[in-house]
Amino acid sequence: MSKLKNQNPIVRLYLNLSKERNLIFFAFCSSIINRILDLAPPVIIGLAVDIVVKEENSWISNLGFNEVPIQLIILSILSGLIWSAESVFQYLYSVLWRNLAQISQHKLRIKAYEHIQKLDMQFFDKDNTGRLLSILNDDINQLERFLDHGANEIIQLFVSVIIIGGAMLWVAPNIAIFAFLPIPLIFWGSINFQKKLAPKYRDVRSKAGLLASRLNNNLGGILTIKSFTTERWELKRLKKESLIYQKSNKSAIKLSSAFIPLIRFAILFAFISILLIGGFQVWNKTLNVGTYSFLVFITQRLLWPLTTLGHVLDDFQRSLASINRVIDLIDTPIEIKDGNKKINLKRVKGEIIFKNIYFNYPERDSTISGINFKIPAKKTIGIVGLTGSGKSTLIKLLLRIYDYDSTQGTISIDGLPIQEINLKELRKCFSLVSQETYLFDGTVLENISYGSNSSNFAEIKNAAKIAEAHDFITKLPRGYKTIVGERGQILSGGQRQRIALARAILKDAPVLILDEATASVDNETEVLIQKSLAKLTLEKTTIVIAHRLSTIKKADNIIVMDKGKIIEKGKHQQLLEKGGIYADLWNVQVGI
Repeated sequence: MSKLKNQNPIVRLYLNLSKERNLIFFAFCSSIINRILDLAPPVIIGLAVDIVVKEENSWISNLGFNEVPIQLIILSILSGLIWSAESVFQYLYSVLWRNLAQISQHKLRIKAYEHIQKLDMQFFDKDNTGRLLSILNDDINQLERFLDHGANEIIQLFVSVIIIGGAMLWVAPNIAIFAFLPIPLIFWGSINFQKKLAPKYRDVRSKAGLLASRLNNNLGGILTIKSFTTERWELKRLKKESLIYQKSNKSAIKLSSAFIPLIRFAILFAFISILLIGGFQVWNKTLNVGTYSFLVFITQRLLWPLTTLGHVLDDFQRSLASINRVIDLIDTPIEIKDGNKKINLKRVKGEIIFKNIYFNYPERDSTISGINFKIPAKKTIGIVGLTGSGKSTLIKLLLRIYDYDSTQGTISIDGLPIQEINLKELRKCFSLVSQETYLFDGTVLENISYGSNSSNFAEIKNAAKIAEAHDFITKLPRGYKTIVGERGQILSGGQRQRIALARAILKDAPVLILDEATASVDNETEVLIQKSLAKLTLEKTTIVIAHRLSTIKKADNIIVMDKGKIIEKGKHQQLLEKGGIYADLWNVQVGI
């Protein structure tokens, strides 16, 4: 990755658009041809002046056309052809660059998002959603805008300098030198401006990410902001972030805006030089009028586009900063390595073994320490413990959301270490209802069938009935077709949890994991759900994490965790008889 980071951003972009190389080539060629044809009018003007001044001795007469009317007709036909061809290639480069811009932004956004989905949770623990959204939207859109216009402008600018410079040297080398004098100064200034602008635009993109993060955070927590009446305080914090972003932009704008006025003075020097020196040579009969006309017009075509160099470099520098951020994200290494062994889901029995497992989150004390337990196939295990004892972490390790140290221990399913199994196939073995219930902005039907798209309505309805969700769903405005809103905001916490439970039931995986799956429902509904699940769990390995001990009373085995270690094991009655932590928790909950 470090080698890729050290590469030029344009090279990095080109390597990520390998399938679009033909499109890039044709767009590049169309821009060049269009610029060559666009430079023809000064030549035609020079030839026209040459015809009316020299008549039968004009340059075109060397081609065998001596009569002036014929020469003018030929010149008119040539003008029409050149004008038409220029228009055709202008259309082509416009279409090709814009298509490339659209393809590039689509491909990079999808590629970046696909890569983000493969990254482990530790990446998300260290990063923030706002920055990622800024990259996926703002930075990729910045690249799109540059490919729409900026790339063509840069290409045509260099083509103009090369072709016009060569033509001037050919027709009047002793005058052309004055037109070239400002060019090294302009390019030297451009390079220096670019070097100074680069860190400023990196800072701008960074500040944009922080601002997006603040907005995303506040919009997601709007209920908390309102309930604590901190709207004014949050507005003040957002204003501070926005002003920092504005200040960063102002610094970049101040520097980039100074570029064009300096270039204009350099151009003025060259134009006046050609105007005076060429004019004196025509007056002294050492330079013909047609050539002088050509030089005056072509000098303007050579130098005036350089006034846009500041604007082009400004867009170019912003794009480079954006390209680096997008491709840095795409090049972020995937820490959790995929296994290569496949499993037959229909043959999975669901025996799970944790053997000598150690794990800790980055920059934290040990979370899991020396965990050993076995879940026989089609049995139910309950996991209890105080908040922060490591219960949910065990599930995240089982699904390889995080990875444990495989040199010390192993987690296996049906005797096969999970790190050797293909990730997609491994996760298909589990139906998870997390304590962090998440619904997508869609219908109730779509949320229940999420991940089980081949299910029919009867199966979806049955899963909802088992989860005690069917009754309340039918009372919604449009039943199963009701839009639940972002994060399921139109539903109560208990309703969201039951839909999430129905989703897990519909998946029908060999292992069912309930992580505080009924924490948000009332006691009566919980009893009904437990009765519905009783038959279902007879054919599945079931892991239940619960604070309500009544939820796991009938489990085949219960493990009690504290500070990342298992401190008690046994069935409900056995643990009560031990008089340990489990018994204390039970007594608190039943009011003893």
